[in-house]
This record gives sequence, structure tokens and C-alpha cells, in this order.
Amino acid sequence: MEENTITAADEPNLPAAVPHKSGFVNIVGNPNVGKSTLMNNLVGERISIITSKAQTTRHRIMGIVNTPEYQIVFSDTPGVLAPRYKMQESMLAFSEGALTDADVLVYVTDVVEDPTKNADFLAKVALEKVPVLLVINKIDLLKGNADLEAIIDRWQKILPAAEIFPVSALERFNVQSLMARIVALLPQGEPYFGKDALTDKPARFFVTEIIREKILNTYDKEVPYSTEVIVEKFDEKEKSIHIMTVIYVERDSQKGILIGRGGSRLKHVGTEARKDIETFFGKNVYLEMFVKVEPNWRNRESKLRQFGYIE
Repeated sequence: MEENTITAADEPNLPAAVPHKSGFVNIVGNPNVGKSTLMNNLVGERISIITSKAQTTRHRIMGIVNTPEYQIVFSDTPGVLAPRYKMQESMLAFSEGALTDADVLVYVTDVVEDPTKNADFLAKVALEKVPVLLVINKIDLLKGNADLEAIIDRWQKILPAAEIFPVSALERFNVQSLMARIVALLPQGEPYFGKDALTDKPARFFVTEIIREKILNTYDKEVPYSTEVIVEKFDEKEKSIHIMTVIYVERDSQKGILIGRGGSRLKHVGTEARKDIETFFGKNVYLEMFVKVEPNWRNRESKLRQFGYIE
């Protein structure tokens, strides 16, 4: 007698397969409110550059979270600001673009920010049709619940449709609740990237981000914001990587400051960057760095295209 095949439809006690979920979750907000720290907590890897200085993220950076049940493509964006250079116009375009392709939008503020700052951008967020999660970061700085309640009340009037999550990204407080809500809001769908993908950025990109972070932590005033890092050689072997980079600045005086007396400051940047690059890739790294002057590169479209700010 022919054997029958039993399926889930034939056997009511078998659980139905859970549909896979996937979506783009875009993180936006003003500079220095903790967007990158929050994204790194959500992704679980050090994807976005983190410093105490504003305007550290210059590109949209994707970090991908995979489980058998879902794939979340997080996108960290540059802080929203009034552009002073063509480069900052491109940065603003990255942030505004994040409003058009999100399945879930995460707007990050903090407990000290003026809610009326960049009102035009906030007005666009208020018109969003996708779910908006408003994250009030740095609540560890508050003294009591009354202060937090006042801040929440103020933001509810500005973004009445948003769900509000008080968070301390630095102390990882309430981040898991935020993550659970994001997962619940994801639409059903197949993964956009391979299930082993961590980011859409190439390895070279993270070398430049690590070096930029060290520059931001080492130098003051305008010098860090006038620099751009380009990887000209990335020769990876089984146990080691040989990397050659060029740091561009806008003026000869900035080049002198960057290098320091006898090359001491650039050597410090290289040493600190090499340590983090070795940790990131899990290999020994030989890092070479050179400094070149490229006058007014932040306002030159050809250079911005070369450096990846304009497609």
C-alpha cells in the first residue's frame, strides 16, 4: 500500500511556520544626541564612529542584524544641520533620504536638546506614514521623573503620532525594549542581504572611520573636520593586512598640526588606529599614513564625488 505524506495542513497539532520579517530601520536626529552609540547597541557591533564631538558620522552607515526569524537593516545617518559646505549638503541629503525609504523611523533626541532645533526636518518627520519611534536619549543625566515627564510631554506635542522610548544608550537602559518594538513593527519579507552580512560597507570604509575617530579625539578646533581619509592600499593575507592611507587636509598649516613635531602626533594617531583596526579584523596590521593638502575639498564637487559624498 502506498505510504501517505503528512503535512502541516493534515496535522492540526503541528505549528505553522512563522513568516520571516525584514525591514529598513533608519536612525535620524540632530548631531551629538547619541545616534551612533544607540545603533552600535542595537546592532551589537562597533559599526558607527563614536566620539564626543558633533558631526562625526558623514555617511549613511548600515548595520545588519540577523536571526532565523528576521533581518533588520539599521541605518545611522549624519546629524541634521544647516549646511555650510557642499560636503554638509551631501550629509543632509543622506539624512533626508532616510525619511523616504524607512519601514520604521527612529528619531533620536536627548534630555538637553532644544526641541525647536531644525524645525523644518521635524515637520517632515511628523508627516511620516511609517511608524516613528522617538528615542529620548541620555536620561541618566536627569535628576528625577518630573523632568523626564516634562520632556516627554513637550515631545508628544511635536510628534503626536510617535511612540516614545526614554533611553540611556551609554548605559544600555531600555534599549532592549526599543529593539523588541522594532522587531514587532517589521513587515513580513525575505532578507535583503545575506544572512551572514554585518554591513553594506566594504572593509576599507571601516579603516577610514577608525582613523577619523582617532583624529577627532586627538586634535581640536577645525582640523578634524577638514580631514578626509582615503585607503589607497588594502592588501589582506591570511594573518595580516597591509594598509596604506592618505589623510587629506585643506591647508598647509593643518598638515603641520596633523603631523606634529617630528611626526609625533601622526604617529600617535597611527598607533591608536592600528590597535582598533587589528581588533576589528582580528589580524596583524601594518598601517602607513601620509598627509596631503587638497585646498577647499569640502566645497569641490569633483573631490566630494571621489570621496563618496556624491554618487
